[in-house]
Amino acid sequence: MLEHHARLVALFDYAREVVGRKKLQKMVYIAKKLNFPFGEKYQFHFYGPYSEELTLRVEELCNLGFIEETREKVSGYYQYRYTLTGEGEQFLKHYDLDLEPLKGCVTSMNEQPSRILELISTILYFDHLPKEEVVEKVQVVKQKQKYTEEEIEEAFRYIEDLKSQTVVS
Repeated sequence: MLEHHARLVALFDYAREVVGRKKLQKMVYIAKKLNFPFGEKYQFHFYGPYSEELTLRVEELCNLGFIEETREKVSGYYQYRYTLTGEGEQFLKHYDLDLEPLKGCVTSMNEQPSRILELISTILYFDHLPKEEVVEKVQVVKQKQKYTEEEIEEAFRYIEDLKSQTVVS
């Protein structure tokens, strides 16, 4: 009944802690693009793919006490930190989710800065286009981020690395 919620709780279980709402949005989007069964719908927003559904679902998980959200002031802005609670761990035990391949993916993404996850998710958002057009799109829609050619190439390599490590049945 709450399988979408359980999948998110599993992601928090694997990550142990996610720092930043943007990072969380991008991690779920990238996992979804790697064919993990996340059902949230995404639209392109200022920081790349964004899901209002995910925002609401995380809020529900916080209200249910499964995830703890901590707000902290960092360099003049507020940053959010998410951790799984004991109630969340108990909730997860009610589901038999086969998401073990997600663990390595989540761990790897969680080590990346949100700026890079924004780039990766933007590339994946336009992955229906040829690579040259994707690069052009990134340079247009992410003009303010000033991604270098090296960062973009590294993002493509990282995506391929994630795909090769991720086998979803």
